[in-house]
Amino acid sequence: MSIEERAKATGKNIEGKAQEALGNMTGDPGDKVEGKAKQTESEVRHSVEDVKDNVKKNLD
Repeated sequence: MSIEERAKATGKNIEGKAQEALGNMTGDPGDKVEGKAKQTESEVRHSVEDVKDNVKKNLD
C-alpha cells in the first residue's frame, strides 16, 4: 500500500469537494463539474491502490 498515493488521492478529493462547493455558491457550472471530476479521479486512485494491495496480499 502506498500511503503517499492514498494521501494524494485524499487531497484531490478534498480539493474537488471544495471546488464543487465554490461552484454551488457562485453558480459556476464549470467549477461544479471540475470539482466532481477531481472527486472521481480520487475514487479511481483509491481503487487502483486497493487493487495493488490485493495483488500484493495474494502474492505473499
